[in-house]
Amino acid sequence: MVLVSYLLRVLLPDEPGTLGAIASAIGDAGGDIVGIDVVEHRGDGRAVDDFLVDLPPGRLPDSLVSACGLVDGVEVEFIGHYSPGGHLHRDLEAVEAMTSEPSRAAEILVDLIPGVFRSGWALLVKLEEGRLVVERSASGAPQAAGLTVPWLPMPAPVRISTDGDWAPESWQDVVAVGTPVDSPVRAIVLGRDGGPEILASELARLTHLTALAGVIGQDDSRGDGQGKRQHLTGSGLTQGLTGNGDGPTGVDQVVDE
Repeated sequence: MVLVSYLLRVLLPDEPGTLGAIASAIGDAGGDIVGIDVVEHRGDGRAVDDFLVDLPPGRLPDSLVSACGLVDGVEVEFIGHYSPGGHLHRDLEAVEAMTSEPSRAAEILVDLIPGVFRSGWALLVKLEEGRLVVERSASGAPQAAGLTVPWLPMPAPVRISTDGDWAPESWQDVVAVGTPVDSPVRAIVLGRDGGPEILASELARLTHLTALAGVIGQDDSRGDGQGKRQHLTGSGLTQGLTGNGDGPTGVDQVVDE
């Protein structure tokens, strides 16, 4: 029997018992929970959680939405297919992978981003003679090579608007953010086709991971990567990369382009 995987983003009261009630409701609807991520804690006493759920053939995803809706205070913000065979990765696992091959840190991060953030695609791009050059693409990212875009150069993390004339049809239903790597003319872009929204906490994690990729690559090019790699995978720059929405918060400068 081939199971169908779904990503379910849920807004729920941040209080004991709620998570168990949701898990029971999903089970009653025939779903098998494969993974749970606490994406964000909000100041109003609520949290945003991502559930990766397998459903048997013939079961409709609407049954999961209906089941969760029976739990008091719970709201389903998004449900969508999760890529078959998709692997889940944690932030610290991504750092470990980057430090294992520091000269390719940015490319490795792009490969892992769809798993780290549970859905979506990723690009590593740079600006040459006013047009995008794609250095790395992962998980079905839309065509980007040769585009002229208003969001690069990118001096700081941005939310990328796809409403402008620059965006071809393949970008029209995309939610995307970007953060610079090494310089304003090179960036990593995280995108999702049709949602869910990329939260501020997720953008903060992406920004921090991208900064680490830059540090790892620079240290390797200087020949002092071994000591720095030990620091990165210890208690240094990886503090806050717990994947629980409580990580770095320095993204107040994010602007829409």
